[in-house]
Amino acid sequence: MKLYLTTICSLLLFMISTSQTLAHDGHAHPINFNELTYLPNFDATANLPLNASTIFLATLFVLILLIATVKVYRTNKLFNPMTIIVGLLMICLFGCFTEEIKDTSPTSEIMKHFEPYQNTLELRKDDTHLFVGSNGFPDHPMMVGIQAWQQQVPIPQPYKGSNAWRITLRPKLSAKPISGKKALYSGAIALAINGVPIYNALNNRGDDTYLAGELDDFGGHCGKGDDYHYHIAPVHLEKLAGKGKPIAYALDGFPIYGYTDSEGKEPADLDEFNGRMENDSYRYYSTKKFPYINGGLRGVVNIRGDRVDPQPRDNPIRPPGEPLRGAKITDFIRDDEKNTYTLKYDLQGKTNAVKYTINKDGNYSFVYQNANGKETSETYRSRNKQDDKDKDKKDKNDKDKDKDKKKKDDFDRKQVAKDDVPESLTFKLSSPAFKGDEAFPKEFTGDGDGVSPPLEWKGAPEGTKFYALTLWHIPGPGDEKSYWVIYNIPASVNSLPKNSMSIGKDGFNDKNRTGYDPMKSKGPGAKQYNITIYALSSEPKFNKEKVTRAELLSAIKGISLAKSTLTYNYERGGK
Repeated sequence: MKLYLTTICSLLLFMISTSQTLAHDGHAHPINFNELTYLPNFDATANLPLNASTIFLATLFVLILLIATVKVYRTNKLFNPMTIIVGLLMICLFGCFTEEIKDTSPTSEIMKHFEPYQNTLELRKDDTHLFVGSNGFPDHPMMVGIQAWQQQVPIPQPYKGSNAWRITLRPKLSAKPISGKKALYSGAIALAINGVPIYNALNNRGDDTYLAGELDDFGGHCGKGDDYHYHIAPVHLEKLAGKGKPIAYALDGFPIYGYTDSEGKEPADLDEFNGRMENDSYRYYSTKKFPYINGGLRGVVNIRGDRVDPQPRDNPIRPPGEPLRGAKITDFIRDDEKNTYTLKYDLQGKTNAVKYTINKDGNYSFVYQNANGKETSETYRSRNKQDDKDKDKKDKNDKDKDKDKKKKDDFDRKQVAKDDVPESLTFKLSSPAFKGDEAFPKEFTGDGDGVSPPLEWKGAPEGTKFYALTLWHIPGPGDEKSYWVIYNIPASVNSLPKNSMSIGKDGFNDKNRTGYDPMKSKGPGAKQYNITIYALSSEPKFNKEKVTRAELLSAIKGISLAKSTLTYNYERGGK
């Protein structure tokens, strides 16, 4: 009984003392008792930290415990110096053991791999995901070396808070992995440890971005939203991360390593996704040849449209640029303290520049300077989600208040735009997602994801230089609606992927916006819609900067070689 009471007293002393700071190396903070109930991946029967010091202390503890027991029996006193020594010694022993018991679970390791850049990242996690907040701005030079440029420049992005990147902490292999050769052309598929997103090695046109000369010296460039991202493996990050450590994580949660494995060799047995199983876990590797990074997603992910969902939204502050043929970016000067940046490019042997400043009021001041010294200034306002909501609300109010009035340069829906091009018997437009004269899938409407459908065409006549495409609908006599206008599609292209966003040039739909407008049919019953593609003998010339369907049809008169129309039906509330 006395021995039992001795042990209880020792434990009591231990519990009181552990609320204070442990006074030996490796313990500069008090123990959190909540943490003591959860030791991830700790197996009490294996890998015990039995070094010389802990063995000595354990032996000493047993001897002192025996002496204390004898002392209790002889003096008949429960509290004596020996029992106090036993309690303190238990604290020392526990401190030595807990110093070695660390969170070695995969969920903890994932966060550690981002820690080399923790000064510029916001890292947090819950039970299921690691959240990585960043501005998408790497510390290395950007844009230099690009030879195929669409006049985009890097702008810091709001990938923070609720708009942060998320990496699943417990990835699972998918029974239906997604190949980057056939999908994932839109949005990121991985995140580098410096907080910069990584996109498919193929661009939206299905071309190898590296071979096309679209990437800078570090494998990155800017998208339409002036958002910087990589398209090949950022292996330079190994310098800070360390050899044998991940340089990125795919959005399915599996790590991406550099060119070599733990043995310093380049893996020769990678699967089509650039990965393989190691140590009971899957990992991707970087390669010097296509696909350069993860060639798709081997793990379980949620896909919406053609991208992993959810993922952060970029913040475009100006209209997307157009390809500037012959331009080569030669320098990028940054002053992060003043938020001032200068991109220089060579065009026909002369130096041009784009200078821009992020102002304290949130506006962006741009100065476009050509080789002759002429400058053009533009100021752009940062657009956020609330701006989009306000704009949608304003559009709705304007439409309700003034349905019959439009600005002069908008499409006049009471004037049906017609063409005199007959339907071709050999030039055919089709879709792998639906058939002509059948129901239109909900996915491509305002009731679903609202992404554009995939399209294919063949049999273009000889002499075709460009294609143009429109989606239109006749709700009643003398009326017409336009939902999608694309022109200057290269003759080398014979298809548009689902959610296509960068092939050709976008015209304006009836909502006075560029891009695809998913229809939201009003009224009962199925309605008929049409997608028409035109084969053109030359590039169309326009009298207005804003290209609507009517403007397009006017411009292609005399250069249209053939057309093909794909007709389908859509009923609100259908499948």
